[in-house]
Amino acid sequence: MSSTTASTSSETTGLGGGVSRDSSVSSQLQRLCAVPGSEPNRVNDLLLVRPDTEEQSCSWAEGRSGNNRHVVFFHGDIQNFQEEMALRPEGVQWVSWSLEQVALHLSRRFPGRYIWVVKASRMYLHKFSCYCNFVESNMFGAPEYSSDFGAFVHLRALLIHGMERANLRPQGGSDSLPPGFSLTLVGFSKGCVVLNQMVYELAEARLDPLVSAFIHCITEMYWLDGGHPGGSETWVTDKQALKELAASEVSVHAHVTPYEVCDPMRAWVGREYRLFIQTLEEFGASLSKKLHFKDEPPSINNHFRVIQEF
Repeated sequence: MSSTTASTSSETTGLGGGVSRDSSVSSQLQRLCAVPGSEPNRVNDLLLVRPDTEEQSCSWAEGRSGNNRHVVFFHGDIQNFQEEMALRPEGVQWVSWSLEQVALHLSRRFPGRYIWVVKASRMYLHKFSCYCNFVESNMFGAPEYSSDFGAFVHLRALLIHGMERANLRPQGGSDSLPPGFSLTLVGFSKGCVVLNQMVYELAEARLDPLVSAFIHCITEMYWLDGGHPGGSETWVTDKQALKELAASEVSVHAHVTPYEVCDPMRAWVGREYRLFIQTLEEFGASLSKKLHFKDEPPSINNHFRVIQEF
C-alpha cells in the first residue's frame, strides 16, 4: 500500500485501498495495521496522532518521564477509515466523522497527548462495529459482558505493541509501561461497550498485579452518547460494578444527546443512563455529566456532534 501525504487541516486526503502496511496520512497521523494485542490472533488497526512537540523520543531508554500522556478512542457504527467510508452510500454522508478526522479533532481537544484510535476488529455489513477483541459480541456488535473477558489485558498489550511499531519504545523491550504513563479512555456510541466491559471486569482485573498497575494509570473515562443494538445494558447499572468504578478514583464523564437518552422507542437507554449517574453519585464517584442539544430535535447529526462538543 502506498503512503499518501496530506495537510493536517480539516480536510485530510484518504489513503488508497488494499491496506497491507503502516502508512502516514500526515506528518502527525500514522496508521498501524493489524497490531496484535493479548493474543497473536487478536489484532486491531490503530490510528496514532503524535503531539506537536514530542518529548518522549528517548525517555523510555533513559528512564525519564517525558511526555507519556495518552488518549484512546473507541469509535461507533459507520465510522471507518476515510477511503472506506467514501466508497459506500451509508458512509459517504458521514465521512467528516471518519477515524482520521476524529483523531485530528481529538488531538486539538487533548493538546500535547498521544491520540490512539482503535478500529473495531470487525465491521459487519461495513457499518456495524464489533469490538469482539474486547468484549463478547454478536455479529451486530451487541455485547455480552463478563467479569473476566480481558479488555484491560488486550488494551495494555495493544498499546505496548503499538508503541513499538510507532518507535515510541524499543522493539522487543520489557513488557512494561513507560515512566509517567497516563491514560484517558473515550468511547463514542458503540465504542462505549468497551468501557462498559472494563467496568464489569474491574474487580477481577485488579487481582493481577500487572493489570492493576495499568488500571492505576487510567485517569479519566468518557462515555459519549453510548448505544448498541441490544435491548439492555447500554449503560452499566450493576451496583457492585459501579461501586468498583467509584472506588477506582477514575474521573468519569458522561456526555449524552436526546438521540440516545430521549428516544421513546428505546426508553431503557435513558433509564439506564439515569441509574448509571445516580448510582455513581451515591458512591461518591468523581463524576461530570451533560445533556447536549437538549433544546433541539434528536438527530444522528447531533449524535456525532457530541464528539466535538464534549
